[in-house]
Amino acid sequence: MTMKIKQFVLLTALLGAAATTRATTVIPPTFDQLVDQAEFIFQGTVTDIKSQWIGEGAERSIVTYVTFKVEESVKGNAGQSYTIRMLGGTVGEDTIEVSDAPRFQAGDREIVFVEHNGSQFVPLVGIMHGRFHVRRNQAGRDIVTDNNDEPVRDLTRLGRESSGPSPRVTDLTSDDFKAAVKEKVQAAPSNRPAQ
Repeated sequence: MTMKIKQFVLLTALLGAAATTRATTVIPPTFDQLVDQAEFIFQGTVTDIKSQWIGEGAERSIVTYVTFKVEESVKGNAGQSYTIRMLGGTVGEDTIEVSDAPRFQAGDREIVFVEHNGSQFVPLVGIMHGRFHVRRNQAGRDIVTDNNDEPVRDLTRLGRESSGPSPRVTDLTSDDFKAAVKEKVQAAPSNRPAQ
C-alpha cells in the first residue's frame, strides 16, 4: 500500500469516526450565520502556502498554512498578515485531501470568514462556504463570487434554496459585500450600547 493510499485510508477512518459525533454534510450557512459565527472577517490576498507533516504516530498528518496579506479587516483585527491552518496538503509524494476543503493559490484575492483557527480542520465558517473570491469583472469592478465562482447578488439567499431569479440583477461589489458585513456586525446584540 503506498503512503498516499495509507494516508487516505487513515483520513477516511478519522472522518468516519468524527461522523458519529458530528454530521459530515456541510449545511450552507446563511449570511447572518456567516457573520455571527466568524471570529475574523477580512479581505486579503494569498501570499504564501506551505504544507508540512505534524504530530507523531497515529496522530501524524499533513497540514497546510495559508498566509494572507490583509487588505481590510471587516470583523475583528486580523493584523497586516494572517495565517490559517487547514488539514490536508501535499508534502513530497504524500497527499492528504479533505473533501470540500477550499483550495487556495498564491495571488488569490479573497474575503474569508474565519473561526476556530488552529483547532478546526478547516477554520472557515461552513468550510468552503466561508470563502468568497474577489474577481475583477469586464467593467473593471471588483465583484464577489462564491466558492463555485458564481457571482453573489443577494445576501438573503446565502444558505437557502434559491426559488426563482434574484430580485437583484447586478453582481455585488466587494465594497457592497463588506458594507453589508459591517452593518450586520454593528447590529449584533453584543455591539449595542447598554440601555
